[in-house]
Amino acid sequence: MNILQFCPWESAKYLVYSSNIPTFFFYSHIPATIIALVIGTIILIKGKKSKISKLLFLITVLFSLWSIFDLILWATNDPRTVMFFWSLQVFIEPLIYTTCIYLSFLFIKGRDMVFSGKLLMSVLLLPFIIFLSTKFNLIGVTLSDCNAVEGYLSLYYSYFYEILSVIVILEMFISTYKKTAESPRKKEITYFVVGMIMFLLAFSWGNLIGSFTDNWTLAQAGLIGMPIFFGFLAYISVKFKTFNLKILSAQILVFALGLLVFSMSFVRTLQNIRVIIFFTFAMVIILGYQLIRGVRREVSQREQLQILTDQLFDANEKLKGLDKLKTEFLSLASHQLRSPLTAIKGYTSMILEGDFGEINPKAKDATERVFQSTMNLTKIVEDLLNVSKIEQGGMKYEMSPFSVVEIASDMSKDLSITAEKKGLKLSFESDDASLCTVNGDKEKIRQVVLNFIDNSIKYTKEGSILVTVRRMGESVVFAVKDTGMGMTPEIKASLFQKFSRGDGARMNTGGSGLGLYLAKEIIEAHKGTVDVTSEGMGKGSTFSFTLASVK
Repeated sequence: MNILQFCPWESAKYLVYSSNIPTFFFYSHIPATIIALVIGTIILIKGKKSKISKLLFLITVLFSLWSIFDLILWATNDPRTVMFFWSLQVFIEPLIYTTCIYLSFLFIKGRDMVFSGKLLMSVLLLPFIIFLSTKFNLIGVTLSDCNAVEGYLSLYYSYFYEILSVIVILEMFISTYKKTAESPRKKEITYFVVGMIMFLLAFSWGNLIGSFTDNWTLAQAGLIGMPIFFGFLAYISVKFKTFNLKILSAQILVFALGLLVFSMSFVRTLQNIRVIIFFTFAMVIILGYQLIRGVRREVSQREQLQILTDQLFDANEKLKGLDKLKTEFLSLASHQLRSPLTAIKGYTSMILEGDFGEINPKAKDATERVFQSTMNLTKIVEDLLNVSKIEQGGMKYEMSPFSVVEIASDMSKDLSITAEKKGLKLSFESDDASLCTVNGDKEKIRQVVLNFIDNSIKYTKEGSILVTVRRMGESVVFAVKDTGMGMTPEIKASLFQKFSRGDGARMNTGGSGLGLYLAKEIIEAHKGTVDVTSEGMGKGSTFSFTLASVK
């Protein structure tokens, strides 16, 4: 009967603790595992849909499992447990390196790996699956120290695979770096690759030390590569916004350094404490300096942004003052123009009507031109006055119920003569007048109706104009559809702004560019909406406004 033999120390408590575990593991295992899981989880949460975030999280999980299994190996005195968890470690290690290659490819190249590349990595992983439970992997366990006797797979092929992985990542980096012209991108991938290579080399170095010197205590220093790698990730996240962690990266790095320093309190051997201090000091100096530079740059940019914001605020206040002066000037100038224009319009009207006797045809024609120009100028002055009132908050509305059909019908009749002179057919259609009643300022709405119909006549060379008033649900919709010049989406986007006339200025040079702006302001003051649709240039337009109906 075979008697099961154990290694010369007590059985592990809670699977991960026994007197065989050197105090150095408190520094090498626990901080590295916690830092990896915390940062990996945060990055995954910040970028759930990102394949890079998912791969980075997978690396942290695999690394944490490897570290936990290593603690179990240190604590146990059972050779069977050693064989089982040592084999799992041998399998997890190439998975970490394979995932790092894939992650590096995505980060460096900025695209997914082709199928042939994924297939090649799978083929290289096959020996670990096929020979994992054979003597090619582990031959046995030495009872004096509970270390596994490694076979060709774990002693040679695994290290070949690890070194090959580092070479592949370096080749990807060098080839991409030469082709990349963008300086910030070059720096970003450089910091990433430096951190990744330091992590993988530290991990490989630790295993090599253990396998070829049997000094597995010293080999644990290799786990420090993981915090170093995440230190670089924290830095590039602050500097380049890579993982959208912003200032959280700085907080994570400070937490990580604090955890490393705290873990030193568990180390009792002076020789180990010196090694730990060296690594911690190196991390604080290198990563701390880079992080401070990144944060300082961020603070400097924010200070400059604040200065620009203050300057923009001052400029905006000055512009408001100038705009107020402009509005007051327009109001004053418009008021001053009204009186002489009224006199000119009155006297030219009397001359044309013969109140001052008969005039010859040439004089009559010139007087008619003066009268028409005066009417146009009077309308522009009225528009300017209305704009001034709106901007100063002085536009008053006398609200009462009325039918939009009544206004639209009257305007259509009055302007049909003008349309006929241009060879246009102007028609009117509506629902019953009682169904199209709204509450508003009748004269202001009449002004909008006049503007819409008048614009269609001006900007339509041939064809027809259809004016409609319809009851739609709880709203009344007035629309003017023409076969005119139409418009592009770009013209439509700016059509209702002040002094905007689109391409219509080429057909009619007498407008002010304020009519549609005033129409929009008036309708919106009635809590309604204006709209314009067009299929494109030369395909006509439909201008409309919608107001709430009154039952």
